[in-house]
Amino acid sequence: MIHHVQVACPAGAEDDERAFYTGVLGWAELPKPPLLAARGGCWFQVPGAGELHVGVEADFRPARKAHPAFVVDVDAVAAAIESSGRSVTWADPAEIPGRRRFHTFDAVGNRLEFLEG
Repeated sequence: MIHHVQVACPAGAEDDERAFYTGVLGWAELPKPPLLAARGGCWFQVPGAGELHVGVEADFRPARKAHPAFVVDVDAVAAAIESSGRSVTWADPAEIPGRRRFHTFDAVGNRLEFLEG
């Protein structure tokens, strides 16, 4: 079992990430311990799984290939993302037969994958 995965963001982008992970995906924000909160960033509870940590990185560049993948109701999550004005790119069903999935990017450009269970 994985406790958490971490993606990065530039300093000051936490509210943009909150708007995506909480506002669009509906994930609850978790409080960070005080010593870690001083570093910036934010943490989210991934429903039915572990946590996603967003950490501030001084020389931030979004992950365009590397990505976490989350098992979700892909139709509901894709609809929520698209209704927020963001795009989703559905994967070729022949790549992983029997498993629908898509990719999108968070508020700062990190690649994310969502797939059905």
